[in-house]
Amino acid sequence: MHLPRRAFLRTSGAALLTLSTPAFALEKVMPAAGAARSGVRSLKFENIHTGEKLAADYFLNGAYQPQAMQAINHVLRDYRTGDVHTMDPKLMDLLFDMHGQLETDAAFQVISGYRSSQTNGMLHERSSGVASKSLHMQGMAIDIRVPGRSLVNVHQTALKMGRGGVGMYPTSNFVHVDVGRVRQWSGT
Repeated sequence: MHLPRRAFLRTSGAALLTLSTPAFALEKVMPAAGAARSGVRSLKFENIHTGEKLAADYFLNGAYQPQAMQAINHVLRDYRTGDVHTMDPKLMDLLFDMHGQLETDAAFQVISGYRSSQTNGMLHERSSGVASKSLHMQGMAIDIRVPGRSLVNVHQTALKMGRGGVGMYPTSNFVHVDVGRVRQWSGT
């Protein structure tokens, strides 16, 4: 079959885009069949800006799973620029433990995961509530909400854990958690 040059380029570009986007980013990343569930750490995310959903077993047999961590990095990317950054495994462990404390199997709704310096600078100019050296830029912070759980419940759960920064943003409808130094604040 012969395709005109423009049709060929369009088709090739679409194929290249498909190949450059990790297929596993939208799928469930699970361990090999027969793997024991003890010691497995799983997380579920829903990126409210991209609509992407991910359920991943990110820790298995005493080790972080590179493919699952890569899928998490992709889903938590800066949706404004498309930049992907390595998310801190300690943040994933904090979310895993929060999930257990919240006694839910709902996905974390992600408002903001990784932020490029470009995005963070733009947000900082618009709002005094955005730190100029935000831990979002290091993959150490995430802004979330949890369906079926109040912001107050999510906020209090994160505070009780005492494993990093926790900010409550009731007007914007999210809780910020990070794995930096322990501190707390309220925003809008």
